[in-house]
Amino acid sequence: MHRLEKCRLTNMCLLESEGKYLVQVRTKEDWPGLTFPGGHVEPGESLREAMIREFREETGLTLLDPLLKGIEEFRTEEEDRYFIFFYKATRYEGEIASSGEGEIFWIPKEDFGKYPPSLDIEDILRVIEDDSISELRYYWENGEWKHCLE
Repeated sequence: MHRLEKCRLTNMCLLESEGKYLVQVRTKEDWPGLTFPGGHVEPGESLREAMIREFREETGLTLLDPLLKGIEEFRTEEEDRYFIFFYKATRYEGEIASSGEGEIFWIPKEDFGKYPPSLDIEDILRVIEDDSISELRYYWENGEWKHCLE
């Protein structure tokens, strides 16, 4: 029995400071809207190293305390497993600098729902903030995509 399968590793981090979230409005058409910064894990990188690098590239800020909070999993059209590792941080260094990925800015936590969301960002926030949930999983059933929080 062959147990290896192709997978893609990515990450995303919620930075919270003084009652505000650092958010990104993505410009890419494949996943537009309000989200948290992140990106791909490069070969040879640890998950944490990749999170710090991607966050710095997209925001100009260096995370000092990223903590793994959960994951999202789904299958791509090519049947690869796609994982997004969710982090949360509260400490950072540097000054905000938006990138080509989208505009970066702070919003009060209570205003989060007032912006056009990216796909599934509300569920992602639940995984990050609710310690009783660690996984957001998408699966195909009866001809449609479904998801669950576990």
